[in-house]
Amino acid sequence: MARVSRERMQGSTIKQSASLGDYLAAERTLLAWIRTGLALMGFGFVAARFGIFLQEFQAVQHTATQPSGPSLWFGTALIAVGVIVNVFAGWHHVRLVRALDRGETGHSRSSIQPVAIAFFLALVGLAMAIYLVSVRTSTNWIR
Repeated sequence: MARVSRERMQGSTIKQSASLGDYLAAERTLLAWIRTGLALMGFGFVAARFGIFLQEFQAVQHTATQPSGPSLWFGTALIAVGVIVNVFAGWHHVRLVRALDRGETGHSRSSIQPVAIAFFLALVGLAMAIYLVSVRTSTNWIR
């Protein structure tokens, strides 16, 4: 006890080591981001294949088939965003664990990444809704 108070009195700072809970919280956060990235990639795959489904559906109804169009691009973009999310999650986790190893336990990261992903997904959802309405409208005109 006397040693700690002498060091504090001399102006040196004692860094508090991170607890096991800090490391486990960092791992839970990493796993949540990986789950988000995988969900984005899975949804992107479904969106890309949706264009093929529409083509088959139009062929069964004997209507003029349209190319898969935007669904392929939306799906590919979502897959790419899922990959980017996983890369950033891994990079952030490595940085966080290194900071915890050095005894730096303060919050040093802003929340820009989650907000940017939320806005991106909202725009993709809006674009896909517009696309679905336009496809439905165009198939109704053909009949």
